[in-house]
Amino acid sequence: MSRNGKQTSTDNGADTTGSNAVYHHDDAENLPAHSHHDNEVLSETNLKSYWRANVKVLITLLSAWAFVSFVCGIILGDWLDQFYLGGFPLGFWFTQQGAMLCFVAIIFIYHFWMQRIERAHGVDDDDNHEPSQQRED
Repeated sequence: MSRNGKQTSTDNGADTTGSNAVYHHDDAENLPAHSHHDNEVLSETNLKSYWRANVKVLITLLSAWAFVSFVCGIILGDWLDQFYLGGFPLGFWFTQQGAMLCFVAIIFIYHFWMQRIERAHGVDDDDNHEPSQQRED
């Protein structure tokens, strides 16, 4: 215990200041091995740039989600029924099939877009940054 009565660390390397316990990687059990990102620290400008890009992705994809589900499926549904896709009225198609297909597409777009942003800002978890070894046969 420290002088002010709070316990600041224990023998096993765990910091128990306050109600949150912080465990150091080397002292904890069942953690993944160290990666090449463990010693990297993002600068404040790089961190702000990363979050700005992250928020842009979220706003764009959530706007697409809202447009497909609310505008095309509910608000413009009756108007879209005058057009046909695969023999079905387009408004009906959006509410039954199109919205689900768009949502699945949004998931894939989010994955690939965030992967690009994470690589550009150096916060990805991929271990493929080392030069590839070429086999000589």
